[in-house]
Amino acid sequence: MTRASRLLATAFALLLSATAAPADGIFVGAPAELDGYLWVKRPVVVFADTPDDPRYVQQMEMLQARPDPLAERDVIVLTDTDPEARGPLRRALRPRGFSVVLVGKDGRVELRKPAPWDVRELTRVIDKLPLRQQELREARQPGAG
Repeated sequence: MTRASRLLATAFALLLSATAAPADGIFVGAPAELDGYLWVKRPVVVFADTPDDPRYVQQMEMLQARPDPLAERDVIVLTDTDPEARGPLRRALRPRGFSVVLVGKDGRVELRKPAPWDVRELTRVIDKLPLRQQELREARQPGAG
């Protein structure tokens, strides 16, 4: 990824965060502790050894192209492209090279993939999780929501 591409991706992420859409705030670039999302969000963590990794670029493009289905499922996208920093996400999830990790609201790792996954595949996995099934049932009940 060239410097111009990185700047464009950053500008796109900022544009997404500045719009008043349901997807506001699902992209968080700075590594964070997973405990802060427990029972509130479903982290999708994208790891790469460098932001220039073509798989990382492809994954971020796929996620940024369809943020609404992710927001509907309480997803937050976290990224870590600096293995030397040994940040909290790397210490907790121990990736090797490029990796996409889906963490459930209960804090359990639900999925690890060594290749990019599109939003449709991710949302299908999320929709099969027991807590998501419970959320859907509660949303269908009269008087909910």
